[in-house]
Amino acid sequence: MDSQTTERTAQLPQVTEPRNPGMALDLDWVAGVQANTSAIERRAASLPGRRSVKKDYQAAWLLKAITLIDLTTLSGDDTAGRVRRLCSKARQPVRTELLDALGVDGITTGAVCVYHDMIAPAVQALQGSGIPVAAVSTGFPAGLSPFHLRLAEIEESVEAGAEEIDIVISRRHVLTQNWQALYDEMKAFRTACGDAHVKAILATGELGTLRNVARASLICMMAGADFIKTSTGKESVNATLPVSLVMIRAIRDYHERTGYRVGYKPAGGISKAKDSLVYLSLIKEELGDRWLMPDLFRFGASSLLGDIERQLEHHVTGAYSAGYRHAMG
Repeated sequence: MDSQTTERTAQLPQVTEPRNPGMALDLDWVAGVQANTSAIERRAASLPGRRSVKKDYQAAWLLKAITLIDLTTLSGDDTAGRVRRLCSKARQPVRTELLDALGVDGITTGAVCVYHDMIAPAVQALQGSGIPVAAVSTGFPAGLSPFHLRLAEIEESVEAGAEEIDIVISRRHVLTQNWQALYDEMKAFRTACGDAHVKAILATGELGTLRNVARASLICMMAGADFIKTSTGKESVNATLPVSLVMIRAIRDYHERTGYRVGYKPAGGISKAKDSLVYLSLIKEELGDRWLMPDLFRFGASSLLGDIERQLEHHVTGAYSAGYRHAMG
């Protein structure tokens, strides 16, 4: 399928894919999905130990990582003022003098991610920037509120201006192998989202096995998910490289069979610039350069941006600055 290029005011022109429409539930395909845990863990363990990119190449990869961040605040003490400051950081994620020294202009983060009540100030603060607002929904983070309320929450967030909805699946459907229930739930969430893109949060730290992660990934894509996402960031175990490898390969298998590309979003615990480089190299090796674009890959993070900015300042000046000079809000 041919990609189309659409002009936006933020970042560079964005390549957009036809949305994944989903497909009929194929339980034979699901039953055939396996996960060789020892092989997956060996492959994942080999990634951080490789020689990283250096100097100008590293700076370029870190700038790329910034454009892929869903800059996030999901705290109980969020205020409209904090969200506005976060949106200002999303518009100008790196200080102008550093960008000038690097010969770069006009980069932004990929999106800003907030709770429903913070959508309005985020939309207002990002007006004209081309940066979408993402909202967590469906009883985030546990996903245990009544089903009709979860659907209503999606619809209200879309009406409030969210262009992306991060939903949480019911983990019990995976743990009990009730794949039809998971498919029906995800399909209903996709329908409620309408034109807003939907990211399915699997909460992989609560799914028990890598095989469950692989099968849940496939079910959500069959039901029309635009992205699959590792975690809410609230679980005891969030994004890991073995889980990422499993989900990425499920995405690759789905693309090979259907022709549709689905995005990937690791979230939770990714706070260091060097970690972002590992994830980018994993995506490049397993899925290819096309997935290194904001419409197909995002980091769910907040403190990651501050560490990347520190590394870029070191690249330009030769000295590390204090972390407090790179506050998010």
